[in-house]
Amino acid sequence: MMQSLGRKYVRYINHTYQRTGTLWEGRYKSTLVDTQTYFLTVSRYIEMNPVRAHMVKSPDEYPWSSFKGNGLGKNIELLTPHIVYLALGKTKAQRMSRYYSLFEQDISSEELRDIRECTNKAWVLGSDKFKAQIKGASNRRVESSGWGGDRRSGDRSRSLTP
Repeated sequence: MMQSLGRKYVRYINHTYQRTGTLWEGRYKSTLVDTQTYFLTVSRYIEMNPVRAHMVKSPDEYPWSSFKGNGLGKNIELLTPHIVYLALGKTKAQRMSRYYSLFEQDISSEELRDIRECTNKAWVLGSDKFKAQIKGASNRRVESSGWGGDRRSGDRSRSLTP
């Protein structure tokens, strides 16, 4: 009964909103982030996603962005300032100004790649020390081992041949 109800609901949503596919396409992805080193970079990454997707021209135009609270001082009830954000300045005006100024420069292509790769592959985003702490606590791989993919390319193929 629940499966039938679920299928009917998905058909209804797809028809109503002119969409196709499953209701929740793609799997949930996340990564552990070294707060001290990467919090502000990841915040910029998230708040610039609608701009990179050409949905808006600036992050303050996106209705679901925390940029309005952090960078423009708009009161957002559901937004709790992070300790790293609070450390940007002693006053609200200082924090807003410093946060806003972070958006004057683009996130480097290396940082974008690192954030995306760590998120998509469930690796840890952070310093070597942070990665070692997480690895020790969780006993799981926290970054690429350098193996995999096309095993006949690059230096690896030379090391495997007699």
